[in-house]
Amino acid sequence: MEIKIFDNFLNKEDFREIESLDLPLPKSDELKIVREFLSKESLNRLNDNYHQKAINLLKELCPEKIKLYDYSDFHLILTGKNYKFPIHDDTPNKLLSGVIYINPEKNSGTKFYVSKADKNGKEVEWKKNRAVFFSRKERETWHSYEGDKINTRVALVYNLMTNDVKSVCKIEKKSYLLSLLRFKLNPYFYRFFKKLI
Repeated sequence: MEIKIFDNFLNKEDFREIESLDLPLPKSDELKIVREFLSKESLNRLNDNYHQKAINLLKELCPEKIKLYDYSDFHLILTGKNYKFPIHDDTPNKLLSGVIYINPEKNSGTKFYVSKADKNGKEVEWKKNRAVFFSRKERETWHSYEGDKINTRVALVYNLMTNDVKSVCKIEKKSYLLSLLRFKLNPYFYRFFKKLI
């Protein structure tokens, strides 16, 4: 899988605004996904400032998916210091997956794996305002993230999204029914077993 890494991805103003947000810290073994701390004005500005860059990345990584783009999604993920999200390949409605490291100064970066059974993975080292992007592919773009056992990990997620999952599966040459089944069942598997299929 091809991964794109950018240091100082956000401009100073945008980074400072997100870095200074007064966020509700998760428990040490908890994950929080928050959207309400980014104002409508902030979201519009983020989209204006980075949309073309994200579209260009998608053109480079998977040009066939450009025509499927419907909307952008921004949210913050707060990962408790002892929390670990399992190895996964993202949902098929994500055309381009991106994460920007926000806080603290040091933490665990995102890990990428050659397969779901891979136990080691390669970590994209944590550095404030470093962005990591890739175009997900069913059962191929395996990755995970976790806290560093010391501090809460705060990251801004920036995804280019589609409502046309069927066409994604066609481009990826994957079964739409199997992909849809995983997409629908994984939240339940994760809630009850802390695993993904």
